[in-house]
Amino acid sequence: MVCKGRIISRAHNLTETLHDVTAHAEMQAITAAADLLGGKYLTDCTLYVTVEPCTMCAGAIGWAQVPRIVYGAPDEKRGYRHYAPHAMHPKADIVGGILEDECRELMQKFFRDKR
Repeated sequence: MVCKGRIISRAHNLTETLHDVTAHAEMQAITAAADLLGGKYLTDCTLYVTVEPCTMCAGAIGWAQVPRIVYGAPDEKRGYRHYAPHAMHPKADIVGGILEDECRELMQKFFRDKR
């Protein structure tokens, strides 16, 4: 999460480590950023993620009022666009496909290493 040009939180998927299905990277980054800023709305922030957020994360991003979301690879199976295309804040600027091939490769390696 970047706020006013400064990285304020970084996270990765902790679902296996924490035995918590909600511990996606986006959720962890939102929580850390909100804690640091002392409020639940992240209206001056940009969220950068490797893969298109899922519906759960998109909802949290919307509730946090993150105005800009940048993701690398689309997620055709579980991405928010497939299930809940209006989950993000209605004024959010959403940019996808940034370094798509590299991001897809990172995710494939992540899941390969987990199994």
